[in-house]
Amino acid sequence: MNLPNKLTISRIILTIFIIILCLFPFYMVGVNFPKFNIEGIVVDSNYLIAGFLFIIASVTDYLDGNIARSKNLVTDTGKLLDAIADKVLVNSVLIIFAVRGFISPIVPVIYIFRDEVVNALKMEALKKGQVVAAIKSGKIKTATMLVGLSLMFFYNLPFELYNIKVADFLIYFALIMSIISAIEYYNIWKKLK
Repeated sequence: MNLPNKLTISRIILTIFIIILCLFPFYMVGVNFPKFNIEGIVVDSNYLIAGFLFIIASVTDYLDGNIARSKNLVTDTGKLLDAIADKVLVNSVLIIFAVRGFISPIVPVIYIFRDEVVNALKMEALKKGQVVAAIKSGKIKTATMLVGLSLMFFYNLPFELYNIKVADFLIYFALIMSIISAIEYYNIWKKLK
């Protein structure tokens, strides 16, 4: 297994730890993560730890692709694993934040629905021997979503102290970009028919 694929696998493993940190009822086994009060904002340290892991996982997303392309290590397995790792990381966190009331449930619904539609279009194109490459709006969507979710893990600090909802803005901007990119993918797919 090459280095980019190892980085991709590490992203999946980090996602599992993030899910556990955010959802496991640690108090039932006698583990209590400290909470901090930052000017009236109660911050759970398990979310801070999960946030650091999320940032590391996000960086591996950037690194694995760059290393694979620069070292000519791009493989079909790597492409498949990368797509799975991306979806598992972002979609899991979106669902967790919706369940915890940090974001509206409509965000993961639209985001995941869009991913499924785009994946179906890409698979249809592949059946015809065409590969649909990543497009700019999709890359913008991913980058802004990763930054927005990172901020959400850290309670939108320091912006929250000034009541500036940067995390919310980035997440909803990414949601809009996800719809725009889905339309663009659909138009690309239509031209391949």
